[in-house]
Amino acid sequence: MDRRILVVDDSDPICRQLSELLARPDRQIKVAQDGTSAMEWLLEGNFSLVITDLRLPDIDGLEIVREIHRRSLPISAIVLTGHASVDSAVEAMKLGAYDYLYKPIDPMRLDLLVDQALKDRALRDEVETLRRRGVSRKVLFGNLLGQSPRMREVLARVARAASSECTVLIAGETGTGKELVAQALHQGDPVRNRGPMIAVNCAALPEPLLESELFGHERGAFTGADRQKAGRFEAARGGTLFLDEVGEMPAGMQAKLLRVLQDGKFERVGGSEAISVDARVVAATHVDLEAAVASGHFRRDLYYRLNVVRVELPPLRDRPEDIPLLVNHFLQRLEERKYPRRRFSADTLSRLARYEWPGNVRELEHLVEQLVVTTPGAEILPEDLPDHLISTREEPFSLQFDLGRPLQDITDELTERIERAYLVRVLETHQGRIDRCSEHCGLSRRSISEKLRKYSIDKSDFKPHCVRQRQLALGD
Repeated sequence: MDRRILVVDDSDPICRQLSELLARPDRQIKVAQDGTSAMEWLLEGNFSLVITDLRLPDIDGLEIVREIHRRSLPISAIVLTGHASVDSAVEAMKLGAYDYLYKPIDPMRLDLLVDQALKDRALRDEVETLRRRGVSRKVLFGNLLGQSPRMREVLARVARAASSECTVLIAGETGTGKELVAQALHQGDPVRNRGPMIAVNCAALPEPLLESELFGHERGAFTGADRQKAGRFEAARGGTLFLDEVGEMPAGMQAKLLRVLQDGKFERVGGSEAISVDARVVAATHVDLEAAVASGHFRRDLYYRLNVVRVELPPLRDRPEDIPLLVNHFLQRLEERKYPRRRFSADTLSRLARYEWPGNVRELEHLVEQLVVTTPGAEILPEDLPDHLISTREEPFSLQFDLGRPLQDITDELTERIERAYLVRVLETHQGRIDRCSEHCGLSRRSISEKLRKYSIDKSDFKPHCVRQRQLALGD
């Protein structure tokens, strides 16, 4: 989407110079040379950013920022001035200005700052749109949410697999939403969705109990079996049987499950009557089954039976662009349960996007609920986050990767993660100073700025408060 920028300065040469500096194919630049005209433009046009001089012929730039704040206009502001003043800098920031620059303007710094301001505005607009729509992008299936490229691939694969009768294996780390995928497959099956979906956690029961749980038992089959009991395969008749954590299934049960999948029949424990299977089998695992097969802990033939269609769920750290969508979905659900209404600031969402999320979506959901309960204000700010999230500065790095992906894809991804982690540490060392980071890295300022844009890194996150105030006054 094109972004509209309004430049406000009473100097015609400065307006032309800024328009040329800011020109991009995806930007529309408009110019106003007094505050009154600027306010008319801002009220009539759909602007994302205003860059205004502090001193204007009629009203000053602070008044423009104040009016934007008073009217709650979805417009970010950058204030420019040739007259440094700590008081005016602090006042501009209190009124909600994105930043404050001292003339003469450093073109490189202005370019980076405008990119950051537009990216911040895009995030805020996205959050507000999702809030107004009630997360209307919750499409395709149930509670499966995602707009990142990898999640769009997952959703498309689930959509295709749902209408078939084939067995599906869902792989992914704990907390990524494997049961939600199983529910989506069941709901999307035009035949099976009329029947029940029955779930069994294969890691929760020892082998004798798991066998009885899956296949049922006859009266007298073992001590305590005082009546006949139908198993989960029978309970799932006409529907879907979800075998969660199938990678933890004991070896003896693996052989029995394989026989059922091959023959389409089973017998209750202690019984002799063959009962036909009339349920679609969906399995899930957080275990690397290929490695388990190689080590002899999982049967190769059973793996092939289960892995007819594979759905690989990415960890949350690999799809941070889905975090605003998920957060607003969880907030909406909590509001429906009569929890207090809360919203997450753009800075808070940015901090969440840089966290590793070892517990994945489940951890995010629990965090949202915790913050809604414990935060006194309507807006959840970075300082409201737990300590381990407040101190988050860099993207986590891990050598875990998917052997099913091409080598070049993996090396490109790991290279980017190493580069991003290195940049974050350098920024932290030099408190966000681009010139010093440039010297440290042996790269030009432009190269550093381009990499920061590429990885959505905001250098202001690394500036201490006292340094930030001094830089506001000096225009550094």
